[in-house]
Amino acid sequence: MNRTNKLSWLLAALLFLSVEFAVAQTKEDLLAGTAEITWLGMDFTKTKFIGAATQFKDAGEITNAEFRDKYVTGWNQLFVNEQKKYDVAKVVHRTDVRYAMEVTEKTNNGIKRDFFSNNPDEYMTLDAAKVESLVKKYNYLGKTGIGLIFFIEGMSKGKDQASAWVAYVDMGKKTVLMSSHVTGKTGGFGFKNYWAKAFYNILKDSDYKDWK
Repeated sequence: MNRTNKLSWLLAALLFLSVEFAVAQTKEDLLAGTAEITWLGMDFTKTKFIGAATQFKDAGEITNAEFRDKYVTGWNQLFVNEQKKYDVAKVVHRTDVRYAMEVTEKTNNGIKRDFFSNNPDEYMTLDAAKVESLVKKYNYLGKTGIGLIFFIEGMSKGKDQASAWVAYVDMGKKTVLMSSHVTGKTGGFGFKNYWAKAFYNILKDSDYKDWK
């Protein structure tokens, strides 16, 4: 190998290493408060609504398609339309965050399952290992860096709360950096607002610095 080829190989190797370093994220990057974070939204692919939606006079009978297209979309959109209230940046100790709602939007739009159940045992069905599996299989649409995603697992009218797994992920490596099970109390009038309060409270408890 001549000197020119050696130099070319060395430059290519250095470039590869620099790209790997830039893409790979660690728990320490998250905790240091320097790495950028992308808000990905709330995933409802594993959600079970425990109880009848008709308990809300404004809702009436809600089909699975309506729950997915109207309410799931509406709850996620709150994080975009009301950023001062749903202040993701504040919770993650950043001056600002990126938004890539299309990541969860694409997944949520493909849901073809029954959201509704009267079985209280279906309120909490995920664990850390299952969340890691979901993160590994997720389509991040080519995005890299640290992403924040809520996996909403249950919404219980009887408990007046929603249950979720909050996960900080390395989108490039498709791995979980930190995750925690969080619940949020409901509140407010009307079906949409009642559950929006729960998601707001889940966000408030998504500060990784508070997790033990």
